[in-house]
Amino acid sequence: MSSGREDGGRPGADPVITADEVRHIAHLARLELTDREIEWFRVRLGAILEYVAKLNEIDIENVEPTSHVILMENVLRDDVVRPSLSRDEAIGSAPSSRNGFVAAPRIIETDDSGVV
Repeated sequence: MSSGREDGGRPGADPVITADEVRHIAHLARLELTDREIEWFRVRLGAILEYVAKLNEIDIENVEPTSHVILMENVLRDDVVRPSLSRDEAIGSAPSSRNGFVAAPRIIETDDSGVV
């Protein structure tokens, strides 16, 4: 896609993305970039944005939305009630239980209000 030119291949045109926009994105991502890196990313991000702009030109009016590129079928079994362990049997193998539930050690710290 890229013309190989350092200016993004668009002579005389405004850049697709400016150095200030790259600096802002880097700031949001908590990245420290040199001026040389900012220019490197500006050119490459500009090429990506130009490609996305070309994709936006494609007429998709009669294209049905898909979630997968190939036909997918549900391979799960039917949800059928079957005999299983009783609550006492299931909890009986747990190292600790409380009020009919398996008790596990706390792994997330909270403040006094219960907020994580």
